[in-house]
Amino acid sequence: MTDAKNNVISPAQCRAGRALVRMNQQSLAQAAEVSTKTVADFEREIERQLNVRTLRAIRAALEAAGVEFIPENGSGEGVRFKKDRPQETNVI
Repeated sequence: MTDAKNNVISPAQCRAGRALVRMNQQSLAQAAEVSTKTVADFEREIERQLNVRTLRAIRAALEAAGVEFIPENGSGEGVRFKKDRPQETNVI
């Protein structure tokens, strides 16, 4: 679930956002300055609690690549392209 107060995202939003901008786990990890294992574990929903700072870094990296996060609003959380997204990103 997205927590707007802390700018936290869900594993599903991370996977979907990454797919939307065609970014692999390694590229996201580099952009967020976290390990690839951290991204992989988060996306696989491994029983490991990531700190808010790490989740914010992952979210910020995806937002910089052009992802907009849609909060839970009764219809479910999601992702979409930002209107003003960059034309090129570090992709697969």
